[in-house]
Amino acid sequence: MKRLLLAGAALSVATAASAADLRARPYAKAAPPAAVVAAYNWSGFYIGAMGGYGWETDAGSGGFGGGTIGYNWQAPGSQFVFGVEVDAAGASIKDSVTEDDGAGLVATLETKINSFGSVTGRAGFAIDAALLYAKGGFAWANNKATLSAVGFPETFSDSHTHTGFTIGGGLEYMFAPNWSAKGEYMYTSLGSETYNIGGLPLDSGNFDFHTIKVGVNYHFR
Repeated sequence: MKRLLLAGAALSVATAASAADLRARPYAKAAPPAAVVAAYNWSGFYIGAMGGYGWETDAGSGGFGGGTIGYNWQAPGSQFVFGVEVDAAGASIKDSVTEDDGAGLVATLETKINSFGSVTGRAGFAIDAALLYAKGGFAWANNKATLSAVGFPETFSDSHTHTGFTIGGGLEYMFAPNWSAKGEYMYTSLGSETYNIGGLPLDSGNFDFHTIKVGVNYHFR
């Protein structure tokens, strides 16, 4: 009986000592998750080249090519990107109308957008290397109108710079630390101008055109 009591006491002491040891044993807290840091930041100046295809709402169409300069700002830890962009392009967006008066006079009026450009604000949402953006602002275009007639060696022409607005958006992708490529659609609406064609005033009316462009930009870091 004494042996049983001694064995029980020894077991109780051993259990208590083991429990005390467990309570005193230190433990390490799990490390907090690492903060999510954007892999890319779009802030800074950039310059680029662009080109594409344009068409007027009525009928005319053609190609263009030019350059871009701009600035982006993206706050640390934010996915929103804001900026301003200026671009200009030489163009050959043409349209022509031919009329026959029924008495042998066949005349053709050709219009051609020689150049255009814009000054726009830009707002976008960055997903690491990709930037989805919308943009809009002031736009201008230089247009030339030329009248010619079959059998008449002389032609009459006049040109004007039209102003208005442009709006659109696109996708830009940073494919290297300092380089990005983009695709963009823009709608442009410009006000009317009065042309002097052979001494006759011709009101152009408002004209609208659309552009699809691709480009590449170099970003200064």
